[in-house]
Amino acid sequence: MKKRFTICLLGLFLLGSLASLAPAQTAKEILDKMIDAQGGRTVLESLKDTTISGTIEMITMGFSGTITMYQKEPNKMRMDMEFMGMAITQAFDGEKGWTSNPQTGTMELSGKQNEAMMRQALGNDATLNPEKYGITFAVKNKEKIQDKEYLVLEQTYKDGEKVTMYVDPATYLIYRTKGKALDQMGGEVESESVFSEYRKVGNTVVAHAMTIFQSGAEFLKMSFSKVDYNTGLQDSLFKMTR
Repeated sequence: MKKRFTICLLGLFLLGSLASLAPAQTAKEILDKMIDAQGGRTVLESLKDTTISGTIEMITMGFSGTITMYQKEPNKMRMDMEFMGMAITQAFDGEKGWTSNPQTGTMELSGKQNEAMMRQALGNDATLNPEKYGITFAVKNKEKIQDKEYLVLEQTYKDGEKVTMYVDPATYLIYRTKGKALDQMGGEVESESVFSEYRKVGNTVVAHAMTIFQSGAEFLKMSFSKVDYNTGLQDSLFKMTR
């Protein structure tokens, strides 16, 4: 009996050792599973434009409002926000970024602000075909967050900007991203985005809540109530108007 028990323990030890020697997933394998988790390559390729609307809360400023985000493949985006009757717009028309608010009026963005907007404007095509945009991915060591271990991918853009993505190994949906951002004064700060409340929208799976931290402090929260695809967004929506 003792001999049989020893053999069983040895077998479990060998199985554990073999499992630890199993080849780690490549960046492409993880990325492909992330695409599948969001609905699959065919479904994401069929999405030509996306409109997301909901509420936004600026924690540091102490006020809340509404937000509507528009994205048109492959690289156009617009965000319309309204706080206490004040309308604020940030957009990228595929070539340049611009912003409009009651304090500064409408103005074209340049430098790091324009570069950040350009990266933010990239849509599904940049995930499906990252090589077209000079984007690369590298697997990093797994990290534990609140007693759960996550897969870690480092995304590097063509301009050298890096974003660390924490991927849930059970669902292959993104839990958190970490990188650099510009604060309200235009200074560069550490930024983290936490995604939650994933739900099905048609054949896709979309996060319906997001919390952004800047320099370790809670900066803003967004909650999304509606997601629409392929509504025929026109290029003119993204163009700067005065």
